[in-house]
Amino acid sequence: MSRTPTDGGVAVARSKAARASTPRSALGRAPKAKRDAVALLEASHRGRVPELKAIRYGRMLADPFAFYRGGAGLMAYDLARLPHSGVHTQLCGDAHLNNFGLFASPERTLLFDINDFDESLPGPFDWDLRRLAASFAIAADVHGHDEARQRAVVDTLVRAYADRLARFARMDVLDVWYYRLTSETLLELSGDDEHELEVIRKARRKTSALFAAEATERLPDGRWNIKDAPPFVYHDSAATNRELGRFRAQLPRFLEDYRASLAFDRRTLLDRYVLQDVAVKVPGVGSVGRRCFIALFVASGQHPLFLQFKEAADSVLEVPLGRSREAHDGERIVNGQRLMQAASDIFLGWAGSDALGAEFYVRQLRDMKASFDVAGFKGRDFHEYAEACGYALARAHAKAGCPDELLGYVGKGGALSSAMQAFALAYRRRNEADFEALKKAASTGQVPADAGDDGR
Repeated sequence: MSRTPTDGGVAVARSKAARASTPRSALGRAPKAKRDAVALLEASHRGRVPELKAIRYGRMLADPFAFYRGGAGLMAYDLARLPHSGVHTQLCGDAHLNNFGLFASPERTLLFDINDFDESLPGPFDWDLRRLAASFAIAADVHGHDEARQRAVVDTLVRAYADRLARFARMDVLDVWYYRLTSETLLELSGDDEHELEVIRKARRKTSALFAAEATERLPDGRWNIKDAPPFVYHDSAATNRELGRFRAQLPRFLEDYRASLAFDRRTLLDRYVLQDVAVKVPGVGSVGRRCFIALFVASGQHPLFLQFKEAADSVLEVPLGRSREAHDGERIVNGQRLMQAASDIFLGWAGSDALGAEFYVRQLRDMKASFDVAGFKGRDFHEYAEACGYALARAHAKAGCPDELLGYVGKGGALSSAMQAFALAYRRRNEADFEALKKAASTGQVPADAGDDGR
């Protein structure tokens, strides 16, 4: 996203003009455009591993929130037909509540931030906020919270977003860039909540060395091997053996491409490692069918490193917002992640091309990562998590965009909160209707559906 430097006064004037063109209340409008949700989902399978279609649908049919996680393209279609703020920043593109979590910075500080950028693209900031708000309404509904509580948690989210934007707008630009939302900040927000403490402790234990002890075995010839652990990690299956064979055949070129995407110091570090094994890794609900592999490297015969190669497809936002400035979708994802996150994985890079059959982005598989399970959330937990997510999204948008311009549109948060509450509940109902349409299509055999318990 190209940006023209402006002072705060110009930015605020521009955002006020945007507010006059599209009042904040307009962002609360429910999508009314008729569309065939099942047909759109079917179209989204182009380019995916065809044998995994039934597993993708099976996972989406677990409940309306699982469906929502897998339906980013549906929401992009709907948002493109609604008024938007006109105030742009880099977008996550799929900012639902499960795409936030804990991970380690290069300095080994435990951060809370957005952790999925497959759909990242510049666009109207409210598209991220609306997807996040609707995710809270849908998840809260699935777990038994009534509409009054759904509205209240969306209000907490939006007011946290507005409050943090106001703080970032007052800060020095470099201070915004350097700002970190750490695990300690989370505990301050929650008052040392025991559930959050346990998630943080779990994240600190998730190191590459510990994962290697659990997930690898030493062969008689001294090589390291990745253990099969279905349904998540395995070497061979009818559905993916073809893809794994193709990946292995192209691996030298992939690694060459990947190495070239890294900075000089990271290339020097990578060169200390020797490839040992490659296996299939099953991705999350929205990515089922996209190619995903893990590679095990070892340095000095004893220090393991796991890298994940995940297919980078076109963002679902490219149809309404236009092609990305990057020709390579892996590079698009990496650039979006680096721009939005407070700190990113030192091994983050990209590889592959159309000539090689697919584009990928690369990151460490397991580096003090952990997420929060909303299934066990009580009312207060939802509010604390909504505040943390609003905080993190505001920081990401302020770092990637212009906080003065964002704040000029958002204001103090009350008007925007009312709009987001109306939108979130309306979209929850639309999501339920789409979920029921997929259930009907599966029950009549129009689409295949298999929960895929064996991961294959």
